[in-house]
Amino acid sequence: MIRVLLADDEELIRTALAALLGLEPDLEVVAQASDGRAAVEEARAHRPDVAVVDLQMPVLDGLEVTAELASVLPDCKVVILTGRGRPPHLQRALEAGAKGFVPKGSPGGTLADVIRRVQAGSRYVDPALAADALTAPPCPLTQRELEVLRLAEFDTPVSAIARRTSLSQGTVRNHLSAIVSKLGVASRAEAFRMANENGWL
Repeated sequence: MIRVLLADDEELIRTALAALLGLEPDLEVVAQASDGRAAVEEARAHRPDVAVVDLQMPVLDGLEVTAELASVLPDCKVVILTGRGRPPHLQRALEAGAKGFVPKGSPGGTLADVIRRVQAGSRYVDPALAADALTAPPCPLTQRELEVLRLAEFDTPVSAIARRTSLSQGTVRNHLSAIVSKLGVASRAEAFRMANENGWL
């Protein structure tokens, strides 16, 4: 019997997945969690064989959960489940230690098959996402520029971004100017939208 943990902040999806996996004779959902911190705590308490973790969750996101589980429960395999997977998400998930990467729009039996595969020692990446990853343009922004851009999402004042990043306001303005220039857009809002759509954030 393969013991499974499900972590997704959307209760409807989480309970539907639990019901679906419950129909499989060799799978048992032993714990569920609605945020990343709870996912790690439940995993430590129940020691599942496989954790199915949503990419975007509150408190800790799926990548942070993956990295933490790799440290505290190295025998627990992680499958990332995502509603909007982008090639950079895939790369970061694999770097964090994920063994599977599955879009939420996959056919019904796919997740159960992936759980079995990763438990047996294989990896699984959605074929369409893998193909996209081979042709995706690299992110032209530095890690510092990405950090500044993440904080600039809601027209955050430069002074607030400077405080959060421990940079001077002039340096933040320079980063924002460089970001807009590198991405060939007219504003930081457009820059944020483009970076988000490409999965760089």
